[in-house]
Amino acid sequence: MAVRTARDFPLFPLGIVALPNELIPLHIFEERYKTMMNECLRRESEFGIVWLSDDGLREIGCACEIERVLERTEDGRMNLVARGTRPIRVLERLGHLAYPAGVIEFVEDRDEEPGPELLRAAHEAYAELVRLATDRDPTVEELAGMSAYAMAATVDFGLPAKQGLLDLRSESARLRLVTRLFRAAVKRLEFVDRAQERARSNGKVKLG
Repeated sequence: MAVRTARDFPLFPLGIVALPNELIPLHIFEERYKTMMNECLRRESEFGIVWLSDDGLREIGCACEIERVLERTEDGRMNLVARGTRPIRVLERLGHLAYPAGVIEFVEDRDEEPGPELLRAAHEAYAELVRLATDRDPTVEELAGMSAYAMAATVDFGLPAKQGLLDLRSESARLRLVTRLFRAAVKRLEFVDRAQERARSNGKVKLG
């Protein structure tokens, strides 16, 4: 497997985890990050979002590209939307630029195709979660093109689960993980619905 590396790659340590395909709104106000984003816009280049957790900066992050700038202020602050593109591994952090940067490699999956049963189980669990959470029924066509990343990018799992997904180098493993996460979320929503129904009935079971 060919490993592609990049030097002086802009890095944005944040208290979030970004996934490929995910849309990430960002408010840029620090001078160094204004400089970073302006440089990325000028070069039409990527930058990396890496989770700055309580345990420190994680090794695996996500490269992102600026999809659109929503607003600029006179002092250079900006609101923008970035989109995750591909996982990266931070090999070395560098301090000679006007913004945080490092040596990174673009990490690739193992060469394997997930079985159709894995994909079907993940799509079914995701569709059930969407129906419960939004009353919207995803179409077969909509689900057909959705990878584990694409599905997970629309659900707020919490940071450790998202980082666990980003760390995996196999689509099969990611599909197994998101299926478990979707099913667990469905159970939580069903529990909340039952609790709310009990509260509305003052604890009494309605028989008709």
